[in-house]
Amino acid sequence: MRHWKVYWHHQFTEEPISIYSELRDDGSEVRRVEEFRDGTAGWADGDAHSARTFLADVAFGDMSEVAAQEEFTAFLIERQEFEGAWARARR
Repeated sequence: MRHWKVYWHHQFTEEPISIYSELRDDGSEVRRVEEFRDGTAGWADGDAHSARTFLADVAFGDMSEVAAQEEFTAFLIERQEFEGAWARARR
């Protein structure tokens, strides 16, 4: 497993500003946390999801492809950081 954190630089009020993803080696998403500008967070896993957060339908590619897009800042994070975001979102 690997864990990503992506900051999405935009002004949309209904879209997340940070996205945490837990990914299998094949790039498929296992769990996701989205944090929104208003301070709320959403979550999704293979069994359930919150109101506006869903797992990606397609496998993630290489992180450099995401990071190359000007509106995103992407980096690997430790599992512990992902778990902290997951716990906050599930409260």
